[in-house]
Amino acid sequence: MHVRELFDLEGRTALVTGGGRGIGRHISVGLAEAGARVLVASRKRANCEAVVQEIEAAGGAAAAFEADVSREADVAALADWACGECGPLDVLVNNAAAIWGAPTLEFPIEAWDKVFAVNVRGLWLLTQRVARHMTERGTGSIVNVTSISGFRGAREEDEPDIAYPPSKAAVTALTRELAVKLAPHGVRVNALAPGPFYTDMMNHVRDDAEALAGFERQIPMGRSGGEDDVKGAAVFLASEASRFVTGATLVVDGGTLCHSGSVV
Repeated sequence: MHVRELFDLEGRTALVTGGGRGIGRHISVGLAEAGARVLVASRKRANCEAVVQEIEAAGGAAAAFEADVSREADVAALADWACGECGPLDVLVNNAAAIWGAPTLEFPIEAWDKVFAVNVRGLWLLTQRVARHMTERGTGSIVNVTSISGFRGAREEDEPDIAYPPSKAAVTALTRELAVKLAPHGVRVNALAPGPFYTDMMNHVRDDAEALAGFERQIPMGRSGGEDDVKGAAVFLASEASRFVTGATLVVDGGTLCHSGSVV
């Protein structure tokens, strides 16, 4: 197979949760550019529809669905829509995530539960439903968006979000477990671990030029990630180019994790 064919997603359908903005939006656009029909899902329909319009304006195919993956009924409706009405589904990108900032020693349990409800429980509920569909067909690629935060610790003043890193570590562990269990059924499961990307999660420094410069000096490549830095990685994991890759975590962080001394 020619290398261009390996990355070609023409004729495939991909579902991206949290696809209405940030990294999810970048991934949605990238998959569409590779030829996939992209189903964009998130809690805010307007954001999803904006991405759909962007994809369609560029000649691609896409559709929007409003869903909160922390709600089991929403997950069921989303899975039925994606695998049934819009199916068959070839690619699932679990990108929807929640983060909550609060001092560690005063971190509220309801915040902890909210973060895990979206980042772990919701991801699992959707993946389980989609995996049933994929195993019946004997093919499929699942990409879980985790984070380098799941591999390292951070100072309180830098990242006061104690629930987020362990939730992402759980996603990485679940990725490996599912990869082994679903491999005999022709379904691959991998993870994408972004580092610092220029999204809403950087609002605390994006409007402060001095703070942003100081933050980016900690990144070996000297800058934050952008749209083009994640699209190719997502297409690789979704496509036949990675057909012998499962259980892996692809780190996309400009060298940040290496610099911190952590080991994946």
